[in-house]
Amino acid sequence: MELNQTSPPLASPVPITDGEDTCRIEVTEMAIDGVTLFTCLCGLVGNGAILWPLGFRIRRNPITVYVLNLAVADFTFLLFVVTWTLLYLIQNVSCFIVVPLMYLRPFFLLSLFSYNMGLYLLTAISIERCVSILCSSIRRPQCLSAVVCALLWTLSITVIAAVTSLCLLHENEHCQMALISMYILNILIFTPSMVISSTILFIKVLCGSQQHQPKRLYIVIFLTVLFFLIFGAPLSIWNFLQQFGYILAPSQVVFLLACVNSSINPFIYFLVGSCRRHCSLVSLQVALRRVFAELEDTTACSNDTTMDTLAPAC
Repeated sequence: MELNQTSPPLASPVPITDGEDTCRIEVTEMAIDGVTLFTCLCGLVGNGAILWPLGFRIRRNPITVYVLNLAVADFTFLLFVVTWTLLYLIQNVSCFIVVPLMYLRPFFLLSLFSYNMGLYLLTAISIERCVSILCSSIRRPQCLSAVVCALLWTLSITVIAAVTSLCLLHENEHCQMALISMYILNILIFTPSMVISSTILFIKVLCGSQQHQPKRLYIVIFLTVLFFLIFGAPLSIWNFLQQFGYILAPSQVVFLLACVNSSINPFIYFLVGSCRRHCSLVSLQVALRRVFAELEDTTACSNDTTMDTLAPAC
C-alpha cells in the first residue's frame, strides 16, 4: 500500500496514491483485482443465499445463530471490498480519482470490523462445540448463543471505534499502537483459542465412542477453521507485520485470500450437506438442514438417554 508519510498506517486492499502515478496501469494488479472482484461477487451471492433459509426457514439452534451472524459478517466484509475494488478499477482505467484516498479510509476500517467479527464468531463456534462435547452433562441456556453474538458485536464495534478515533483524529503513533493492539487481540487470543478448541473437538470426535454425533456439523467446523487459517489469518498477520515495516506480499494478494475465506463457507455447508453415501446435489435449504439439524437430533437423543438412565427400574 502506498500512502503519504502523514497518513495513518492503515492497510487497504489496493494501493492508491494521490500523486502523479495514479494513471499508471499495472496489468498484474488489475488482474488480481479482477479475480478479487469476481470472488467477492460469488461470496456475496453465496452468503446472501444462506441468509434467508438460516434466518426464516430453518429452525433455530445454538449453531445456526452463530452461522447466521457469521454470514452477515462475511457479507459485510465482501461488500466493502467490492466497493473499494470497483472504485480502484474505475480510477485505474479512467486515470481519474473518483474518490480521494482520505474518504476511503473508513471503508478499510469497516472491512476490518467485519473481518474481526468473523474471526470472533468462528472462535465462539469452536469453543461452544468443544465445551458442549467435553461437558455434555451441563445444561446450556437457550439464549446463550444470542447473548454471545451480541457481546461479540459489541466487542467488535468497540475495538473498531477505538481504532477509528485514534487513526482518523490523532497522529500516526496513536493509530499504530491501536492497530497493533487489535492485531495482537486477533493473533494471540482469538486465533489460538479457535485452533485449540477445534483441535480438541476434532480429536474428541475421532476417538469418541458416541454413536449420535453431529458429524457433518463437526466436519463443517473443522473445514471452516482450516480455511480461515489458510486464507483468512494472513490478513491479520500481514497487517501486523506491516506496522513494523515488513511487507511479505502485495496487499491485493492478502485481501484476495481474505475474500476467498469469506466466500467459501456457504459452499462448504452445501457440499457437506449434499454428500451421503452417494454424493448428489440437493437444494441449499436441504443441505443446510442436513448439517445443522443434526445438532437437534443429537440433543434429543442425549435427553432421551438421560431420561432412560434416571428413570426407575420397573
